[in-house]
Amino acid sequence: MAKKKFARESATIMTEMVLPNDTNTLNNLMGGRLMHWMDVVAAIAAQKHSNRIVVTASADSISFKQPIKLGNVVTLESKVTRAFNSSMEVYIEVTAEDIPASTKITTHRAFFTFVAVDQNGKPIEVPEVVPETGEEEELFEGALRRRQLRLVLAKRMKPEDAVELKSIFNLDITK
Repeated sequence: MAKKKFARESATIMTEMVLPNDTNTLNNLMGGRLMHWMDVVAAIAAQKHSNRIVVTASADSISFKQPIKLGNVVTLESKVTRAFNSSMEVYIEVTAEDIPASTKITTHRAFFTFVAVDQNGKPIEVPEVVPETGEEEELFEGALRRRQLRLVLAKRMKPEDAVELKSIFNLDITK
């Protein structure tokens, strides 16, 4: 694998204001617009980590639990949590701020996966991630389980080969 990089080196912050063209008929931010912003901020973090062109491989489930209102300021923060050969898991946290009301809430969290590619679109090796903080360690440690779950759900890994999943559920999948 290529050289190692700290998770903080990929940290990316993007800020947007929710304008009328970004909203649905309830004056809430459209989900598709938010997903676009999440993809952009995560791709930038992956590019910073790999110093390569990156393509989106997957986006884990995004739950829309808190609506983001017209006029809110949306802050999207992302960083690479772990790298696997040519792929990188990126964690994204979204907050919405109503500046006049002095309120700020975390509205969404998600994990996206990107693959670094060369000029011909072929996957290329990326640096390892070195976590430094407790939160980064936790995200790093959980990344292998999340990766195996993604691969099993995509039918790219047999459930019996997902040893990390077996360990957290204490399962004997071979039966």
